[in-house]
Amino acid sequence: MRSMRRLGRLFRLFTRDLWSAWVLGVRTARRAWRAAMRHKWATVLWVIGGVLVVLGLVFIWAATIPLPDLSTLKTSKISQSLQIYDRTGSVLLYDLSHNVQRTIVPLSAISPNIQDAIISIEDPNFYEHRGVEVQAILRAIWVDFTSLSSEQGGSTITQQVIKGSVLTNDKTITRKLKEWVLALKLERELTKDQILELYLNQVPMGGRLYGVEAASEAFFNKHASDLSVPEAAYIAAVLPAPSYYSPYGNHKDELDARKNLVLDKMAEHGYITQDEAAADKAVAVDFQAAAPGGIEAPHFVFYVEQYLEQKYGTDALAQSGWVVTTTIDMDLQRKAEDIVSAGALKNATTFNASNAGLVAVDPKTGQILAMVGSRNYFDTQIPGAYNIAVAARQPGSAFKPFAYAEAFEKGYEPSTVVFDVPTQFSTVCSASDTGNNTSPCYAPSNYDNKFRGPMSLRDALAQSINIPAIKVLYLAGLSDTLQLAKSMGISTLGTADQYGLTLVLGGGEVTLVDMTNAYGAFANDGVRVPDTPVLKITDNAGNVIEDNSQQGGVQVVPTDVAQKINDVLSDPVARAPLGENDLVYFPGHDVAVKTGTTNDYRDAWTIGYTPDIAVGMWAGNNDNSPMVKKVSGFIVGPMWHDFMTYAITRFPNDSFSRGTYTPSPKPILNGAWQTPGSDGQIHEILYWIDKGDPLGPPPSDPTQDPQYLRWDVPVRNWLASNYSAPAPQQPVPVQNNPQPVYNPMGGSIIPQTPQ
Repeated sequence: MRSMRRLGRLFRLFTRDLWSAWVLGVRTARRAWRAAMRHKWATVLWVIGGVLVVLGLVFIWAATIPLPDLSTLKTSKISQSLQIYDRTGSVLLYDLSHNVQRTIVPLSAISPNIQDAIISIEDPNFYEHRGVEVQAILRAIWVDFTSLSSEQGGSTITQQVIKGSVLTNDKTITRKLKEWVLALKLERELTKDQILELYLNQVPMGGRLYGVEAASEAFFNKHASDLSVPEAAYIAAVLPAPSYYSPYGNHKDELDARKNLVLDKMAEHGYITQDEAAADKAVAVDFQAAAPGGIEAPHFVFYVEQYLEQKYGTDALAQSGWVVTTTIDMDLQRKAEDIVSAGALKNATTFNASNAGLVAVDPKTGQILAMVGSRNYFDTQIPGAYNIAVAARQPGSAFKPFAYAEAFEKGYEPSTVVFDVPTQFSTVCSASDTGNNTSPCYAPSNYDNKFRGPMSLRDALAQSINIPAIKVLYLAGLSDTLQLAKSMGISTLGTADQYGLTLVLGGGEVTLVDMTNAYGAFANDGVRVPDTPVLKITDNAGNVIEDNSQQGGVQVVPTDVAQKINDVLSDPVARAPLGENDLVYFPGHDVAVKTGTTNDYRDAWTIGYTPDIAVGMWAGNNDNSPMVKKVSGFIVGPMWHDFMTYAITRFPNDSFSRGTYTPSPKPILNGAWQTPGSDGQIHEILYWIDKGDPLGPPPSDPTQDPQYLRWDVPVRNWLASNYSAPAPQQPVPVQNNPQPVYNPMGGSIIPQTPQ
């Protein structure tokens, strides 16, 4: 009873003096806690009293919140939408509030199909709740708690009207409480149909589109009153992330899947039958082409928009009023657009390669300087709105430097020699079956179907020879190579058991953005700075929301290893036999470059860099159809050369750091392949090297390595057919001076050889 009297006194004082009530509440809490330690029944009273106090505070606070003038709810805060600028802050790329497409229509002019679709996926209990759905809130809290995020909102349509009209887009608890209170009040002021009408007219639909009428006209050239069920399902499917699920972007498959989910939800809630849902899923829906106008660097702009949407939510795009200063260099961007457009149109006729893309990155900062996702964003034939710069494609030989880098880190050298000879790598096929490349056998060939015998890793990488690259991947380790590529920013790769030795020839899928930035880590002496499209974001009061101008990096490749890769890829002498020097050589400039073509000629790559800029280009067809059978240098090389020729004039003429070469203590790693073994025979490197410890002692029994005989037997055959003198049968003493002579730019080794 004493505790109850204290609680009563607390409530009386609270109505008279809020601050005094709070102080007394704290004191009472302390006393009640001490009492609870002595009497268990007091704990119950304390809990009840505490809840009443908290509820009292909340209700009194809620009562003081005024409901805004309902007229303000009829106009979304589009005037506060953001603006996107180039890196100078002077070139406006896109203004979401300029030429906004929004047509307000009454609910009677919006097809019931749209109403049903959106209610089904966004707020199935819309007509039952009173503005706030407790179960949805608790579910969202639980998801946020278990995932350690704050992505789940649990918002009803009523809450979204409030959020989209009168509240800021921050995610504070106070703002959320206001949203709940105002939603409850709004439900008392307006009917459900009035609230739904407000929502359908203000909801962001991507870019400058607001409301379902504008989206219907833009997507389907129809009024919202005329949409079919499948079309309405697409409208509803876009809502959670309009930039990501845009029908003109790179996630059309995911949009289709979400459209099907909407149809399932419509059937679940009784708006259509299961049979109707199944039939509607099979209906082919055509979207209008994206409308041009009022935008610079469109692929890049929508890439930025998606970045902001994923990081800050759709409300930030519609309401924040932010100024986004991006990293794009409009001089380089316009040059890139011109080159890609002209080159891709020419390739369409010459090589059956209808599209191309380009990405340029500053290796020192990770800033994206140029991004071209197609020959023309508004070209409906390819389609142009698809951004090939962020699409997953196979890289071909452009993946090889990652395997070589991992091998160099383990102790192999550019001078190390392996044999380019016909080889059967599959352990389920005979080692002598070197011409069988039918699964499960694996005996690949080189791009020109020639075999060159012993090759230094320098020459093998510079000339992009396949057999040595596969051997390098085996020596470096598939898992370790995969991990290195991921650490360098290749984000689309899976696990080692998905690939096998084909990984080094481009068996995985990568994006042009990731590959260009990863090569930039080589250019930056092994330091990877994450790529970013945003330099700075400020709000309309000048407060900094995000600043990437001083972004730091992480050493993902040892400096000496990166320098070896740079040295090899910028070595015109080693690359000369490939026949591409006219396309990738820049006299007087230190430029590293690697090309790649998939074995089915569906993707052609050229990626190159200086210490100051990394430039990646891709050519092919969006639908993955094959091109004419030409190596990438002739398909994408001319475009890449034209852009790089211009780009290097914009930066200092810096050279790569090459460091000091220290020969390996193991002669075989320095290229001494002609030294015979204890049996008097010349062997492939697995005779001398334990691949698990290449710098350690040679294996006591090389045949324990499953690849040893598969590599060694073809070497014996090659020696018998090609060696200019009979292969030595007994060990021959080597020269007194065992150190090799290394020519960094020439890529040659004078090995220990029998005299």
